[in-house]
Amino acid sequence: MPRYKTRHEKRWRRHLRVRRKIFGTAERPRVCVFRSLRHIYCQAIDDVRGVTISAASTLEKDIRKPGHNATIDDARQVGERLAERLLALGITQVVFDRGGYQYHGQVKALCEGLRSKGIKV
Repeated sequence: MPRYKTRHEKRWRRHLRVRRKIFGTAERPRVCVFRSLRHIYCQAIDDVRGVTISAASTLEKDIRKPGHNATIDDARQVGERLAERLLALGITQVVFDRGGYQYHGQVKALCEGLRSKGIKV
């Protein structure tokens, strides 16, 4: 009998499938996205050294709205915030890792926020 997978297990398998194909370097880091039920997080990762270069999320004080879930506008702000931090480090190109999520809604808005500040995705 086939074993039915939970939503989390299905996303994790998609994420691993995508991760086999993409890789981040110091010059072109991987921007990884994670969504929880309440927040959205992203970080730029150098896979060669295995370190996080920069990160942003809706947990930051000026983006966070107590008692509210993250919206598409919040995700766009997170993308813009990460883009500003990457540009300050001299990084203009990234590899986008959608983390097994559909490229739709908050994930798409975050990517558009990166692009709006001049990061090539």
